[in-house]
Amino acid sequence: NDDLRRGKPTNHMVFGEDVAVLAGDSLLAFAFELIATSTTGVPADRIVRVIGELAKSIGSEGLVAGQVIDICSEGMTDVGLEHLEFIHVHKTAALLEGSVVLGAILGGATDPEVEKLRKFARCIGFL
Repeated sequence: NDDLRRGKPTNHMVFGEDVAVLAGDSLLAFAFELIATSTTGVPADRIVRVIGELAKSIGSEGLVAGQVIDICSEGMTDVGLEHLEFIHVHKTAALLEGSVVLGAILGGATDPEVEKLRKFARCIGFL
């Protein structure tokens, strides 16, 4: 973890690592709460689908996978292109993909439209 972000001490430096982790857990739970309780005018099946997509983009198939590999790669000098691609696809690209796909689903996009937008977002996130 970096000690500074944008020139200011990060949460774990100010409040300790244990509280910083709990803050992240709280924000993650709040994302699901917000979708489940504040989404109006959208059929329930789409809301459930969005919750699943969010979990996938940040869970063991998305951000968490990329972050684990990123952490385990610290200090490595022989990181190959495939390794770096995995990290970027599962971190930045996964979050951008999730954001775009969630909006598409909530907006009523068809499955083919969602998949086109998923591919687009993944490519942009990979840049």
